[in-house]
Amino acid sequence: MSARITPELLLTAYAAGIFPMAESRDAAGIHWIDPRRRGVIPLDGFHISRSLRKSILRGGFAVTTDRDFAGVVRGCADRAETWINAEIFALYADLHRSGHARSVEVRRDGILVGGVYGVVLGAAFFGESMFSTATDASKVALAWTVHRLRAGGFTLFDTQFLTPHLESLGAVEIPRAEYRRRLAHALTREASFDPPGYSAGSSSIAGSSSPVSGSS
Repeated sequence: MSARITPELLLTAYAAGIFPMAESRDAAGIHWIDPRRRGVIPLDGFHISRSLRKSILRGGFAVTTDRDFAGVVRGCADRAETWINAEIFALYADLHRSGHARSVEVRRDGILVGGVYGVVLGAAFFGESMFSTATDASKVALAWTVHRLRAGGFTLFDTQFLTPHLESLGAVEIPRAEYRRRLAHALTREASFDPPGYSAGSSSIAGSSSPVSGSS
């Protein structure tokens, strides 16, 4: 099955609410995932804690988009267990070249220390993975991503699964039927990952959401 997967088929799968994963980095094939319950980040409900706000304002991070898509994917795959194999890497590289896969990079002192990458269709952003090699770098990447998606008119930020890390940032879990309803709506709308005139600084990102209680 995986030998017949093309970038076009991959986009068709996303539009149907399905995404691919490999068993491991060395796996020869890919299987399709259609979770019964889906993780999403409500774009008006992203939580920025006091500690994250401080990291955004004082962390010395530089944030860019689409400067090093391959580097972000490699960072996401650089862990003991990963679902990103060579075929996944190649497919998303093709989607990036066509403008359907985008990345947000976080650097400190010129070194890539975190990032997020995902797929864009209509007004839906399908977050694929994120990584961090510095404290709060992946959270910073998510904060910038959410701010950009809001500005660009997106209505859906799909995280695939709900993890404690994502839940602390405001992600929730919804039933498959509700997810598909939201997806169908998002696919009828237009949005831009690069909205005209868009710019964002640390202060605007840090102030774009009310902090959650506590310091974590």
